[in-house]
Amino acid sequence: MVDAPLSHFDPNCRACPRLAALLDEVRRGYPDYHARPVAPFGDPQARLLVVGLAPGMHGANASGRPFTGDWAGILLYQTLYRYGFASAPESVARDDGLTLTDCRITNAVKCLPPQNKPTTAEVRACNPFLAAELATLPAGGGVVALGAIAHGAVLRALGIKAAAARFGHGAEHALPGRRWLLDSYHCSRYNTQTRRLTEPMFHAIFARARTLLSRDGV
Repeated sequence: MVDAPLSHFDPNCRACPRLAALLDEVRRGYPDYHARPVAPFGDPQARLLVVGLAPGMHGANASGRPFTGDWAGILLYQTLYRYGFASAPESVARDDGLTLTDCRITNAVKCLPPQNKPTTAEVRACNPFLAAELATLPAGGGVVALGAIAHGAVLRALGIKAAAARFGHGAEHALPGRRWLLDSYHCSRYNTQTRRLTEPMFHAIFARARTLLSRDGV
C-alpha cells in the first residue's frame, strides 16, 4: 500500500479532542489495536473513491485498514471483488496482500468516534483531508458515498449546498469537473440485517459505478 500524501491524511492528527481522548483510552485497553487515524486504502490513481463514515471499534480501528475486520467490510470487499475493483473478496489484515485497482476507500472521519457517531464539528475538522482526496479524481471519475453523513461530507468538501444534491439510495448527482456522486445506504450490520440494504441493492450500486466509469473508456 502506498502511503497517503499528508494533504490527504495525517497519521498523528489530534485535532478533535474527544476522538483523540477515545483513541488514547482504546490503546490502553487494546494495546494490539491500530487505535490511530486510519489512512485511505487503495489505488492512488483511482477513478472511484468509496467514502464511508468512520473506523469501527473492532474493525478499521483495530486493523488499520478501512472496512477491515468488521461486518460492513464483508459485503463491501465481496462487492468490490465482484466488479473488478479488488484482488480478493475478503480483507483480513493490512498485510494480507489484497490490492484495489482503480478504487480507493476512505472515510469522512479518519478516527474512531464514540458509538460510531462523529459530531458535525468532527466531520468538518476532517473535511480538508477528504477535499484533498476528491481533488485527485480525474474527469469521468466519481464517488460512492456510503450513507448520508459520507454524502454530506463530500458535498461540504466540494462547496455544494445540501439542498442541491439530496441523499437517497441509488441517487446520482453531477459533480464539478465532469465527475459524479452515487449514493448508497451504508453496508452496516444494522442496515443489512434489517434488509434496508440487500446484497442485490448494493451490487446494483457498484454495477452502476462500473457503467459510469466505462463511459470514459475503461
